[in-house]
Amino acid sequence: MATLLLVIIYIAFISLGLPDALLGAAWPVMQADFAVPFSSAGMISMTISGGTIVSSIFSSRVLRRYGIGRVTAVSVGLTAAALLGFGLAPSLWWIILLALPLGIGAGAVDAGLNTFVAGHYESRHMSWLHSFWGLGALTGPLVLSALFARGMSWRSGYLSIAVFQTILVAVLVFAIPLWNKVRRRGSRESESREAAHRSLLFPLGLKGAKLALLAFFCYCGLEASMGLWGGSYLFRMKGLAPAEAATWVSLFYASLTVGRFATGFLTYRVANRDLIRYGSLAILAGVLLMLLPLPLPAALAGFLVIGLGCAPIYPCMLHETPSRFGADNAPSIMGFQMAVAYIGSTFLPPAFGFIASITSLALLPAFLLAYIACLAAASELLRKKLTPS
Repeated sequence: MATLLLVIIYIAFISLGLPDALLGAAWPVMQADFAVPFSSAGMISMTISGGTIVSSIFSSRVLRRYGIGRVTAVSVGLTAAALLGFGLAPSLWWIILLALPLGIGAGAVDAGLNTFVAGHYESRHMSWLHSFWGLGALTGPLVLSALFARGMSWRSGYLSIAVFQTILVAVLVFAIPLWNKVRRRGSRESESREAAHRSLLFPLGLKGAKLALLAFFCYCGLEASMGLWGGSYLFRMKGLAPAEAATWVSLFYASLTVGRFATGFLTYRVANRDLIRYGSLAILAGVLLMLLPLPLPAALAGFLVIGLGCAPIYPCMLHETPSRFGADNAPSIMGFQMAVAYIGSTFLPPAFGFIASITSLALLPAFLLAYIACLAAASELLRKKLTPS
C-alpha cells in the first residue's frame, strides 16, 4: 500500500509541475489574443504566488482538520477547475481571477505532500518527488509546443492539462483510504490534541526556525533568479544569441532535475545535512565560474554546476524538517517553509531586475554569490544550533 500511494504521490507532483512553466510558454500568444501589455503576465504570476503563500501558511490547520487524502483530492480538483477556466477565459481579468484558486490549490498540495513524504518515506523519495515536479515543468511547454505544431491554440494546452488533473482527482478520491493506512499509528491523534491550542505563528518560536526559513528564502530566490535572468545574462553580457541563451537556461533546469534523481541514490550513503553542504559548495563553484573573467565555456559550465548544486538542497532541507523540529511540529513549520520559499522566488528575482535596470546585468553573479553565502551560513548555524553539545 505504501508503494502504491507513493506512485500516486509522484503522479500528483508531476501534475503540480505541469502548469508552472506553461504560462511563460503560452504568454506570447495569450498576450496577443487578449490585446494586453506584455507585462500583464506579472499580475497573473503574482496572484498565483499570493494564493500559494496564503495556502501554505494555513495548510497545517486545514490538513489537521480534513486529512491529507481529502485535502489533496480537493486541492488538485481546485487546480483542475482553474486550468479549465484558463482554457475558456474570455478576458485577462478572468485569468487573474482564476489564478487565485490555482495558487491556493497548488500551495495546499505542495505543503501537504512534502509534509507526508518527509514524515513517512526515506530521503531518497523526497529527491525523486521533486525530480518528478521537474519532469512535469519540462513536459508542460512540450505539450503546448506539440499542440501549436498541430495548429491548435494555447487554450488547448490548458484544457489538456485540466483533463489530466481531473482524471487524477478521480484517482485521489479512490485513494483516500490509503493515506490513513500508511500514516503511522497514533501520529494523527497526538498531533491534533497538541495542535488545537497552538497559535498560527507558533512555528516562528521553534529553536532554529528563523535560520531554516532564511535558508529556504535564499535558496528559492537563487533558483528563481537563475531561471528568470540567466538567459538575459548570457545574451547581454556573454554575447549569446537569444535561442542559445534560452537553451542554456533549459539545461540549467535539466541538470537540476537529473541531479535530484541522482541525489535519491546518494542518500543511501550520504546524510541530508552533508548533501546540503556539498550542494552549497557546488553552487559556490558554479557562481565563481560565472563571476571570474574566464572564457565563455566556463560561464556555461557554471550554469550546469549551479543546477547540480541546487539539486539536493531543497528536497534535503524539506526532508530534514521532522528531524529538526519534531514530528508534531513538522506540518506547521513545513507550511511556513513553503510560504517563505515562494516569497523568495516571487520577490527576489524582480528586485534584482529593478536593480539591474539602473545598473547592469553583470551584477547577477554577485547577487547569486550573496544568496549562496547567506544560505550556507544559515544552514551551518542551524546545524550547529540543533546538534547536541
